[in-house]
Amino acid sequence: MKRWVKMIRFIGGLCLVTLLGIAYVSYLCHNSLCLAPEHSSLSPRYSVSSSSSSSKSEIPSSPASLVKQIGRFPSKVNIESVAFEEAYDMGFDITSRDVIVFLHIQKTGGTTFGRHLVRDLNLENPCNCPKKRKRCDCFRPNTVNEQWLFSRYSTGWKCGLHADWTELTDCVEGALDEYEGTSRKRRYFFITVLRDPIHRYLSEFRHVQRGATWKSARHWCGGQEFTSLPHCYKGSNWTGVELDEFMNCSYNLAHNRQTRMLADLTLAGCYTGYNTTADQLERDRILLQSAKQNLASMAYFGLTEEQATSQYIFERTFHLDFANPFDQANATLSAQAIAELTPAQIERVRQLNSLDNELLEFARQLLHERFKKLKRRDPHFRRNWLRVIHPHKIRQRRGISLNFLS
Repeated sequence: MKRWVKMIRFIGGLCLVTLLGIAYVSYLCHNSLCLAPEHSSLSPRYSVSSSSSSSKSEIPSSPASLVKQIGRFPSKVNIESVAFEEAYDMGFDITSRDVIVFLHIQKTGGTTFGRHLVRDLNLENPCNCPKKRKRCDCFRPNTVNEQWLFSRYSTGWKCGLHADWTELTDCVEGALDEYEGTSRKRRYFFITVLRDPIHRYLSEFRHVQRGATWKSARHWCGGQEFTSLPHCYKGSNWTGVELDEFMNCSYNLAHNRQTRMLADLTLAGCYTGYNTTADQLERDRILLQSAKQNLASMAYFGLTEEQATSQYIFERTFHLDFANPFDQANATLSAQAIAELTPAQIERVRQLNSLDNELLEFARQLLHERFKKLKRRDPHFRRNWLRVIHPHKIRQRRGISLNFLS
């Protein structure tokens, strides 16, 4: 009898220890990637690593700490991607194998920025932009087909209409090999532009209201094209849609678009179960952390609301100057659109883009950190900064000097 009592106590104690262990592991893995959702099907391009030196595996949200711990999502993408520090230290070699890849997110001012890239950079061999043609030839010096810029206005949408990070990293090398007719390894400098989520979302809404669809986008992820994503509208487009209807479509890709387009979607099951509520919080957390990491790993990004700072960072990072400055667009139209909304609608837009709001705050801090770092390293900061914010005054001063010398 005593033996049975001892055995029961032993089994009970073992169960208790097991339960405590499960509770402890669950505590450690709260808000981390210890466990991925069952439908995630983690991409073979990435693995999730943990650090034995820390009791928590959550990726820090502050820019500086995130950049330091970027290895928590070790990349296995088979292309050489150049980060900000390396871009500044080594520079961009247009004569070698370096390629700028522009990740163009809808309604962020990317069209204007894309035109700056092909038309306004001071280069010995600038892009050739024939009249009555949308695209320019941005070939390396002394070559006839080697592109140094992969963008809408140079190569066109070779990886699909408004290709996101997941599509570009999987496609860009093969697309350039096919275009140039040769297979070669290149260094890729990924760049993008972000915008205030509320203004961007309302701008996309107005664009869709006028008839835009982007339905030819590939949505390539994990080795397959997701062509059966549901549409929020019946017919050929969503012309005339009202804001409430636009917001009420649960699978509207406008929601948190910037986070989704910067994240590695394979970490969260691509588009499988995109419009379901199963594990949605976990999915959102994975996408946001991945987007932050990929943004911090980019050679450059700018903010639509901070044009001067964005231009200065680009020029100092790539050691290339723009002939014409970035214009800070008047926010009157966006402000007017917001003024027409009810407080409930504004709050609803904010909720639908909560991930983008957090991403933008992260991006803003990181942008300012990069600006301060480049400013400290720039022995001619005052001159370079004045050229960005007051280009006409600088030109006038140069003209006076030249007239005096003559």
